[in-house]
Amino acid sequence: MKQREGSPFTGLSVVAFKEAADHMTSPRMHLVMLLVILTALGSIYGAIGDIKQTVGQDPFLFLRLFTTARDPLPSFVGFLGFLLPLVGITLAFDAVNGEYNRRTMSRVLSQPIYRDALLAGKFLGGLLVVGICLVTLWLLVTGMGILMLGLPPSGEEVARSLGFLVASLAYAGVWLAAALLFSTVFRSPATSALASLTLWLVFSLFWGMITPAVAGAVAPVDVFDPMSAVNNAEVAHAIARISPNTLYAEITTGLLDPATRSLGLVFMSQLRGALMGMPLPFAQSALLVWPQMSGLVAAMVLVYTAAYVVFQRQEIRA
Repeated sequence: MKQREGSPFTGLSVVAFKEAADHMTSPRMHLVMLLVILTALGSIYGAIGDIKQTVGQDPFLFLRLFTTARDPLPSFVGFLGFLLPLVGITLAFDAVNGEYNRRTMSRVLSQPIYRDALLAGKFLGGLLVVGICLVTLWLLVTGMGILMLGLPPSGEEVARSLGFLVASLAYAGVWLAAALLFSTVFRSPATSALASLTLWLVFSLFWGMITPAVAGAVAPVDVFDPMSAVNNAEVAHAIARISPNTLYAEITTGLLDPATRSLGLVFMSQLRGALMGMPLPFAQSALLVWPQMSGLVAAMVLVYTAAYVVFQRQEIRA
């Protein structure tokens, strides 16, 4: 067997920047980001209207821009949780099978570029575009808050909002990797897009109905055993955390609400001696959401690895 010469990631930056440039000039991407920006700014405008009516001191007033909802619009966090998967799917559902359909895959790989660099470049290019869009959106929100509230964010609020930005990037990366996997498995872009949207709908709409049913079957509740209800709730919580939507929601709750002290079941004995209502410092909140953040990153790496394995095993003909 002939060994490969040179680094397997030769040309990685070339592929990544080319993919990012193609996405940034794509009309499809422009339409999706226009939808995200308009809906996000609408939710922020509604949140500012409610915040201006707040009476009393709030040391984390700026963070309420992200979490305050005003009917009929959800909060900024709610919009991102719903729309970021669509952005990731839009960027990657035809990343690999599009090359096959255009008959350019063999031409690209005939250059001094290995499959490793090609797939990693497509993924990193999409992640770079999502990162640029999230930073732009975060700057817009911060600017609107400073102009309309007349108050700059504190260092604690900036740190928490930046942590939220990193979590949003990891959350979008999970769906980007999932769309890349389906693009590798299916040769039809329509099929890969449909598979990605189906997975998104399952986790967004139906996972909340599936979780109690599965938890009831695995750990049924016995009316004569109070601990069975606790076991059932713990199993349901563990199953719910399979969904990246649940992990992202818990991360945003822990980071953007400093009063949050737990993301699971809490017994009264555990609250003994705690100062209720006192906000946690950012370091403690970061430790609180660290398992969920690690879960998002691990899911992104795992799904990308599956796409990598499938792509390496595919036969490519001229």
